[in-house]
Amino acid sequence: MKTDWKPLMQRVSSEMIKSIVVSLWFVFLTFPLMVMKIRPLDQTIEWRWMNLVYVGVGAFFLSFVWRYLMARKERGSEKDEGDSWQKRIGMKIRSDKRISVSGLIGVGIFVLIFPFLFSSYQTSIMITALMYVMLGLGLNIVVGLAGLLDLGYVAFYAVGAYFYALMNHHFGIGFWAALPFAGGLAAVFGILLGFPVLRLKGDYLAIVTLGFGEIIRLILENWNELSYGPSGIAGISRPGFFGFEFTLQQHTVYLFYIMVALVALTTIVVSRLRNSRIGRAWIALREDEVACQAMGIDKTRTKLTAFALGATWAGFVGCIFAAKTTFINPASFTFMESAMILSIVVLGGMGSIVGVMVGALVLILLPEYLRAFSEYRMLAFGASMVIIMVFRPQGIISGIRQRYEFRKQPQQEVSP
Repeated sequence: MKTDWKPLMQRVSSEMIKSIVVSLWFVFLTFPLMVMKIRPLDQTIEWRWMNLVYVGVGAFFLSFVWRYLMARKERGSEKDEGDSWQKRIGMKIRSDKRISVSGLIGVGIFVLIFPFLFSSYQTSIMITALMYVMLGLGLNIVVGLAGLLDLGYVAFYAVGAYFYALMNHHFGIGFWAALPFAGGLAAVFGILLGFPVLRLKGDYLAIVTLGFGEIIRLILENWNELSYGPSGIAGISRPGFFGFEFTLQQHTVYLFYIMVALVALTTIVVSRLRNSRIGRAWIALREDEVACQAMGIDKTRTKLTAFALGATWAGFVGCIFAAKTTFINPASFTFMESAMILSIVVLGGMGSIVGVMVGALVLILLPEYLRAFSEYRMLAFGASMVIIMVFRPQGIISGIRQRYEFRKQPQQEVSP
């Protein structure tokens, strides 16, 4: 059978022309930055023409690959439309059940011996990543399950941190005594935030929660009598263990195991909540608020429960953060923290526990290990997020909608 190459060549040449136009446009935009280097001391200009070539060739190649991937994505989406959504969900559920027990055991053993295989610096980075795993799972309750866009989540994080710092500074209260109360106080603040925003949703809810987070930060920054203002609070005690004295390295290892235990507990609790009655109410609220209320679900209690439980985990992590760094100030609780936690939830997969965990590890560990490329790591970081959002808008690991199948029992014949 003879292949007609003419349409294919025409399409390839058309795509190449488009890529050439894109590369020329990038060359024009980046010319002052990549080619011209002004030396004020010598009052001279250094012309780096090779950078112009690199930008042009790189833009041409990336544009060509991008168009190919987009065309492949469109063909894949058209193919998926032929299958029913029940069939696709069933395929996802079956693939999810193939997780082997031996793999989980291997991961558990690796986590337990991690501090002895790597340096204290690597262990400290992993502690930070596990903290963001907990924060992501907490925000996943509010955003992923209940569908409430919260941009002020860092406020509850700050409440937990400052509660432990102030209690330890003024009254000498230890970490373990302050940890449950930090989560409880953050839950109270979550309820206080939830009441004014019960009738809001979408962009309006995001604006109000963003304002709440900024209000908390500004209070901490300007109320010197309470929070010591921008100077912060130093000398916060690290977690203890029955009065034993630890070195800094031993404290790092001890805190790592604390975080592993808390992440495991958080995963179990959030998983149970998602499959419980309140979890199904959150999902119903996310899908259709009017239908949810029409089915008899108390919308007020459901929203307040989501805000309170989500804030509880932020309070726990805030207490851990204060104990880890032994110093806090308002600069640690800016809007960028809320944006980072929200990015973890969206990038990992809203409603997916495993996805949020993977997203936290990727977004926290990747910038740390790209410090060798410090000039370009944020560029690579942003580009990777754009690529994932274009080709995987549902997240790295999407949440799975559960199905409940009712099988008809065979009728037994009644003997005469």
